[in-house]
Amino acid sequence: MSAKIELVLTCIRLGSRNTNLYRFERPEGGSLPPVAPGAHISLHLPGGMERQYSLLHAGENLKAYDIAVKREEDSRGGSRWIHDRLRVGMRLQVSPPRNHFPLDEGAAFSLLIAGGIGITPIYAMAHRLRDLGRPFELHYTVRSRSDAILLDELSQWENVTIRIGEESAGAPFALARIVGDAPADAHIYCCGPNGMLEAFEEAGRASSRSADHMHVEYFEARFEAATDHQFTIELARSQTELVVPAGKTILEVLRDAGIFVSYSCSEGVCGACETTVISGIPDHRDSILSEEERQANATMMVCCSGAKSDKLVLDL
Repeated sequence: MSAKIELVLTCIRLGSRNTNLYRFERPEGGSLPPVAPGAHISLHLPGGMERQYSLLHAGENLKAYDIAVKREEDSRGGSRWIHDRLRVGMRLQVSPPRNHFPLDEGAAFSLLIAGGIGITPIYAMAHRLRDLGRPFELHYTVRSRSDAILLDELSQWENVTIRIGEESAGAPFALARIVGDAPADAHIYCCGPNGMLEAFEEAGRASSRSADHMHVEYFEARFEAATDHQFTIELARSQTELVVPAGKTILEVLRDAGIFVSYSCSEGVCGACETTVISGIPDHRDSILSEEERQANATMMVCCSGAKSDKLVLDL
């Protein structure tokens, strides 16, 4: 795992009625690790909290990282602490960028779809495609104008369609039509609330889209953790066997045994705990691996996934 870096918060701007934009820089100045479109960073907050946020800008020599944080009413503590306690001048430990939502820059056409705060990685992709002169369309849907971030800028772009729900006379967001009308060879990206992403994946299946041309990023868990039955894990490096009882995850058992495993979200959405599977059949419950990757069973997210076989052998 890459070493954390210390960054200082240098700016807070209002993005929408419940979303702030935060800028982080090195305390001494200088360039930051490179960012690819779709990447996110992890903020290490007090009390052991770690939260992931997509980066608004990509590039090789960035002097700052910009993120958008929406204050969630049902926050587990992260967004609430950031909105209420984080102030300019404060320093945080930050894990460098990771990317489970990469942009195919060579695609013949890219269709970008965002709902609400899901615009953050999509915005970075759109900027990159504009810089490259690649053809794309962006569809951005929000409930109200006061919920939208980056609205003034995006409204000036010719290839962007913005739908304001409360101004749409009750007409639903035409997600299935938008996906269905895209060129057959288009790469299509979607980020937003879980319901929207599930509808997006269904629209892809209905229009017979190639799975490797349909790209999604979930911000919250899609599935419950696999804790319904007991199984055994073998740690190949130490030749240790541990029982994972019903009601516990592999990650919890590993931590209880004093075995270090990188982790963050504990919901299968960040990828920090991805672990190589040597043998056995995992019960995948993450929101990251593709269907092909699930079938290959080469890796698993130990924070939420379990076992379909009686035993798993892990590269730990």
